[in-house]
Amino acid sequence: MENLALIESFSEFKDDKFIDRVTLMAILEDVFRNALKKKFGSDDNFDIIINPDKGDLEIWRNRVVVEDGEVEEPNEEISLSEARKIEPDFEVGEDVSEEVKLIDLGRRAILALRQNLISKIHEHDNTTIYKQFKDLEGEIYTAEVHHIRHKAIILLDDEGNEIILPKEKQIPSDFFRKGDNVRGIIESVELKGNKPAIIMSRTSPIFLEQLFFQEIPEVFDGLITIKKAVRIPGEKAKVAVDSYDDRIDPVGACVGMKGSRIHGIVRELGNENIDVINWTNNPQLMVTRALSPARVSSVKLNDEKKTAQVYLKPEEVSKAIGRGGHNIRLAGQLTGYEIDVFREGVEEDVELTEFSDEIESWVIDEFKKIGLDTARSVLEQDVSDLVKRTDLEEETIQEVVRILKEEFED
Repeated sequence: MENLALIESFSEFKDDKFIDRVTLMAILEDVFRNALKKKFGSDDNFDIIINPDKGDLEIWRNRVVVEDGEVEEPNEEISLSEARKIEPDFEVGEDVSEEVKLIDLGRRAILALRQNLISKIHEHDNTTIYKQFKDLEGEIYTAEVHHIRHKAIILLDDEGNEIILPKEKQIPSDFFRKGDNVRGIIESVELKGNKPAIIMSRTSPIFLEQLFFQEIPEVFDGLITIKKAVRIPGEKAKVAVDSYDDRIDPVGACVGMKGSRIHGIVRELGNENIDVINWTNNPQLMVTRALSPARVSSVKLNDEKKTAQVYLKPEEVSKAIGRGGHNIRLAGQLTGYEIDVFREGVEEDVELTEFSDEIESWVIDEFKKIGLDTARSVLEQDVSDLVKRTDLEEETIQEVVRILKEEFED
């Protein structure tokens, strides 16, 4: 009865951990065999009988009868006199099966059994969770804010699984309170020790793609294909879409009347500015479209070096570059080309790198970050605007402007 009582007490884990009884019994047998190995040195001659329906378990030790005084392996052999205490007609050479009671293992062994069982069930539970979320990688998932830390937000789903949303995986404008529901993609799942670490991301381009799948019926149905998506989280994104059905306008279907369809996605991403463009296999046309809303005059490609020289009217240059250089940077990521912008009709211009003797390289790099890589492109900008768009001091910019003006005055 003590076996039955112990098994029934163990069965509480079945309800707590959502583990089926058959799996529980398999874990139980493994735990008991480990205990038998520690107690007797081997479990090879033990039979463990489990009844999943009743939750009952019996342990039987099988030994061979030998003459009194000739027992060499107590775990595998039993003397004739001891065997006849169990059954009076036993003879030498016969097999004896004797039930092992849990109490025979000792109280400390029983406590160790319980701890080992808890450990095994946690391990099983963690493996199940790992497999479950590994299959969800790249999918949108919703969980509730449980705890807010400096470097991450800890979320819990409906089943109590812990999901981590690191600070660097949050959109800069994100602000959550305890109890808020948060949407993101399951970016990665790793086993750290025996515990799965589930990482959520709201900054991944895949999150943007999955939002299109959820919000745009034609994308969900496969009528519109997302060819590529790139983004600067919370600032700007570009999505190239295509359709194999000529009757469908992929851009119009994604944006909707007055932006009605894409509005929900923009709101979810902290008012991220999303450009939806038609995909094309023509790289020249793709570069032109990727630089929208700027109107490109002409494009010269170097397919070997993957560079593109783009010529625009002077008034279109700032649109092509975009605030903080976001537009030209995303256009480059979308097309795979390194894009250089040139002003149409401006004959004389000099690369900033030509001034490396007078202007430090890190200063030139600051201008390049926002798409300004020639002397005229810098001179056409307002100094106060350059202070906002770069990490340069006003005095440094004024000095650069002075050097560049001298070049053109000469």
